[in-house]
Amino acid sequence: MQKHELARVNLLNRGEKNNDDLITQRVLLFRLVAFILLSIVILSGLVVAGWFAGEMTINQFFAQIYTWQMNPPMWLEAPMIHNKYLLSLTLALLVTMFAVMKLSPQPRVWSQRLVVGILIILTVRYLLWRSLSTFNLADPLNGTISLSLFALEIVMISSSLIELFLMLNIKERHREADEKSLAVINGEFTPSVDIFIPTYNEPEYIVRRTIMGCQALNYPQKNIYLLDDNRRTEMGELAVELGCNYISRPNNQHAKAGNLNNALTQTSGELIAVFDADFVPTTNFLLRTVGFFQDETIAIVQTPQSFYNADPVARNLGLENILTPDEEVFHRHVQSVRDNVESAICAGTSFVMRRAALEKTGGFVTESLSEDYFTGVNLAAYGYRIIYLNELLSAGLAAENIAAYATQRLRWAQGTLQGLFIQSNPLILPGLTLTQRLAHLGGFLSWFANVARISFLLMPLAYSFLGVIPIRANLPELIYFWLPLYVVNLAVFAWLNKYSRSAFLSDIYFLVLCFPVAWTVIQSLLRPFGKGFKVTPKGLSSDHYTFNWKLALPLIILFIATAISLWQNLCMSVLKQMIATQTPAMADQTVGVGVGWLWSIYNLIMIGSAILVFLDAPKTDKFEWFDLRRVVELKIGSESFWGVTTMMSEIGAEIALTQQPPIDLLVGQTVQVKIAEENLQLTAGVVHQGFANEFPIIRLHFELINISQHRHLVEILFCRPGQWKRQNAPGELISLWLILRILLKPRFIFNRKIDVSPVVVAKV
Repeated sequence: MQKHELARVNLLNRGEKNNDDLITQRVLLFRLVAFILLSIVILSGLVVAGWFAGEMTINQFFAQIYTWQMNPPMWLEAPMIHNKYLLSLTLALLVTMFAVMKLSPQPRVWSQRLVVGILIILTVRYLLWRSLSTFNLADPLNGTISLSLFALEIVMISSSLIELFLMLNIKERHREADEKSLAVINGEFTPSVDIFIPTYNEPEYIVRRTIMGCQALNYPQKNIYLLDDNRRTEMGELAVELGCNYISRPNNQHAKAGNLNNALTQTSGELIAVFDADFVPTTNFLLRTVGFFQDETIAIVQTPQSFYNADPVARNLGLENILTPDEEVFHRHVQSVRDNVESAICAGTSFVMRRAALEKTGGFVTESLSEDYFTGVNLAAYGYRIIYLNELLSAGLAAENIAAYATQRLRWAQGTLQGLFIQSNPLILPGLTLTQRLAHLGGFLSWFANVARISFLLMPLAYSFLGVIPIRANLPELIYFWLPLYVVNLAVFAWLNKYSRSAFLSDIYFLVLCFPVAWTVIQSLLRPFGKGFKVTPKGLSSDHYTFNWKLALPLIILFIATAISLWQNLCMSVLKQMIATQTPAMADQTVGVGVGWLWSIYNLIMIGSAILVFLDAPKTDKFEWFDLRRVVELKIGSESFWGVTTMMSEIGAEIALTQQPPIDLLVGQTVQVKIAEENLQLTAGVVHQGFANEFPIIRLHFELINISQHRHLVEILFCRPGQWKRQNAPGELISLWLILRILLKPRFIFNRKIDVSPVVVAKV
């Protein structure tokens, strides 16, 4: 105990001593990064200005490049054969990809390396073609837009190549967890664990279920702490009622990181588990994770985040049973990829951490809004390992409307990019390996790639409104160099990300927040610490449709501009065909205008679908209902009859009766409910009755639930090991059909969910 007291004192002293140094270093680093970025912008602006002004040297420079572009190496020219033969490469690669996926339905080392290797070769091939033969430098306007598009494309390609490089290996830790957990289960390794539940403004009923879930954890040496950063009386009373420890502080300095650091100085467990106020663990969470800490080099074991409700994108489109949560790509795919090179990210909740390592590195990082990410970076720089156990061992509440969804994502963007201006910058922080730095660079570039992708939304507008053709390519070249890369990417996209998302549906998620994220990225470079921590609102409900005009306005403007652009491009395409017919030489020139209208149609379909996301669907019940089957006995007086639950929640159940009740059930009537398999008895009132598939159906509302009964319900609904199941995203063709159906039958008109196949949210 004396050792922990000394560590806590050292932690506090170190924090006070280093605070001024951190501020000074942050200012110096910010000035350095700002100077580099400003220099690049000014230099580029001067070159462009000189080009438009007709400065001789600059004109000659770009004229020489244009000459080289017009005469590329022979190996970068499409073969002089009929277009149908040019398709043979694409078809051969497509057949190869389908054969590989048939032989290996889930990526294995050999299959993933083969596919990734082919993608890397195709990407490099495409990049060489784009850089040596496709720039349109005929005049300053075309040249500036052409080079700008290529520069933005380089950002996207760099991010993609880094991810592909990291995917050359596959690492899963399920077997390792099986082996490590034996020592915990047998009682040979049971270090004390402090469980932190940080809360700020979450409703009491959400925090209550999280505390109950943590108390149900199957582990002997655990202490649970409710960390109230809003000093609410009801939180203190809740902690007393449920029998957990309560910690608050006089201020909210450094937001969540400060809250965790404050608790760190008042606790002494060897390990620390952190759950956000809405995340409920399954009972085996600690059994599956604690065993890894037998290895003294491991500082963090991170597990995925799963969710027991649909995110607002899926819900507003009526695709609750089809779309995987937005975070699924990150937790199912990206984290596993990063774990290959020991660079998994601490994701802020559902993780276990070694206290000694955390105290050695100075506690949770307070310099950034993403305290979790950079705390992990700090630990890795000290030589500790952050590993990722890809098992669903907890579930939380996804953002419940599009505004909350935006608040959360924009905070992540700002918090991550703040890493460029703090001491814990993984690109320059001593102690990390080159591969780890590369992985973190890929993370930074992914946010910049968001800005780059917007350029592909704007290019059709340049075609029609400015007469600009930024890519100088003819049809055979597009078929030979671009089409193989695009088709192979499309074919293996879902397979590589473990079926967490299809490419077309991924575009919808990108479009929804593309402009707010791009603006946040720019602001984070100019004023990285201009905005403070914003907590994601939870426990929201609404009884009507609400349209978020503020978030939707940029996409609405883009949709109108793209529609006008489509008309313009169609007219230009017709004119071009007429000229090409009269002047055969024109047929070999650029086809940018010809494909512009196809580009515009695709953008219109996607933008139109994304706009529908901003219409929040009603959500009248703040409690989640789960598809859960349990045999129940109902009693009214001396009469008993049986049924099976079709849905359950903390406040009620829907039951399909297996027999016609001997007496009439009236709305408002009280019944005794016994869930036979769980040995749980409850009193409930009938709130609805009817028929479904010829079976009598009743909806019950539980009454007078005591703490013991509520605990039992929480354990049934949220805490059963293995209950959270992953669903696979639909294939590309089905995804495209769904997008078209969304446009033709939007939810706000037809008020229905679209089902492809039934998906069970919670099932035994």
